[in-house]
Amino acid sequence: MKIEYTKIVKDHFYNPRNVGEIKDANGIGTVGSKTCGDVMTIYLRIEKKIIKDISFKTYGCAAAIASGSIATEIAKGMKIQDAMGLTREDIAKKLGGLPEFKMHCSNLAADAIHKAIKDYTKKLKE
Repeated sequence: MKIEYTKIVKDHFYNPRNVGEIKDANGIGTVGSKTCGDVMTIYLRIEKKIIKDISFKTYGCAAAIASGSIATEIAKGMKIQDAMGLTREDIAKKLGGLPEFKMHCSNLAADAIHKAIKDYTKKLKE
């Protein structure tokens, strides 16, 4: 089966943005997909409830890499309450669409952002 990706997906796959770890991250979220075995980690540096820096690492396919890349571009500069509202549909739309059987990849990015924000808020309470 041949998979057709948009130009945006291909660009973010071949030239991913915001890749790697943030050493002074104050929110980290890792999620995995039981569907395909992909794993994504999002690193956040949050200041005054705004995402000042964000990066990702993933073990996954082209759609997972592109989703992590564009999700970091979308979320950077957002208030954390707005970033908690990001959905897989938001990420897939910014990519110009994903094949239905690859939508779980965009879900990884959204879920990892949500989990990193929850990690940040949990650390504030400690």
